[in-house]
Amino acid sequence: MKVGIVGLGRLGRKHAENLAFRIPHCELTAVCSVVEEEVQEVMDEWNIPYGYTKYEDMLANQDLDAIFIASPSNFHCEQIKQALSLGFHVFSEKPLGLYVEEALDVERAVKAHPNQVFMLGFMRRYDRSYMAAKEKIEAGVIGEPFLIRCYGLDPASKMDSFLKFARANYSGGLFLDMSIHDFDLARWYLGAEAKEVWAIGGSYARPEFDEIEDAETGAAMVRFEKNAIGIFVAGRNCAHGYHIETEIIGTKGTLRIGTVPERNQVVIMKDEGVIQECVDGFLERFEQAYLSEAEEFINCILENRKPAITVEDGVQSTILGYSCKKSYETGQLIKVNAENLVT
Repeated sequence: MKVGIVGLGRLGRKHAENLAFRIPHCELTAVCSVVEEEVQEVMDEWNIPYGYTKYEDMLANQDLDAIFIASPSNFHCEQIKQALSLGFHVFSEKPLGLYVEEALDVERAVKAHPNQVFMLGFMRRYDRSYMAAKEKIEAGVIGEPFLIRCYGLDPASKMDSFLKFARANYSGGLFLDMSIHDFDLARWYLGAEAKEVWAIGGSYARPEFDEIEDAETGAAMVRFEKNAIGIFVAGRNCAHGYHIETEIIGTKGTLRIGTVPERNQVVIMKDEGVIQECVDGFLERFEQAYLSEAEEFINCILENRKPAITVEDGVQSTILGYSCKKSYETGQLIKVNAENLVT
């Protein structure tokens, strides 16, 4: 499979490296970024034959079979639709778009091209620990799951770079940008859709978040079908690093994933106390998952099958994320459905 990728930022560069060097039967044939230096650097270092600064120019390359989208979130919707309309298989990073209307647009486009593979980057479903938890839930190890608690905390050291990203209107807000992975996991583990949400939050260390009408840290309580409960906390100011933690409580037991965000199994003992070093970002924590999801995308094309993650998963997670955003902004309990959110 000959693949072209758009977006060569932190995550895009990792995806590009995986496509170029780590996935069988895959060739990274073209790279695209609005930053010309990024394109030239990758072409020179990795011997990539084609480089572009305009996405439409890359789509005109008839050597390509598939498009991998790792651009900022506000470009995803149009780029997905453009690639599908020209016959490409498409992988896109989350979210489908920054608004519910965009997610519904993508859903219609994907359904209009049933012979093409479309996959969304909910990589936690491909992380070995999260996959093992899913298997245990399906095996009945904890009985019927009825509560999920998720923490998604970004390193405090990254706040300056994130504020720059957010001011450019690339993020969609705390819940759409960060919690959307947790929302997808909740739907996956509980086997239920969200019905109501109440979200709160604010700016605590950095008042700049108030200026961009976003939360530095936020929390949402969600009622799912079957009266299941979701508790979600997301934040930008985690002093000890990148902390992703998930707990699923069932009628017969509990599963926890990532309670200590340890970098490795090394424990340091010295006069300051006992120390376990923590991971410092999503690329380190989910390195294996990013590779596994890209492998799955390529294998789906080669084997003429569809991935387990569907466009509907992206739509429902976007609806829930935008409902949290609306609840946070209005202070009201929000019924979770698309009709409430489409303007």
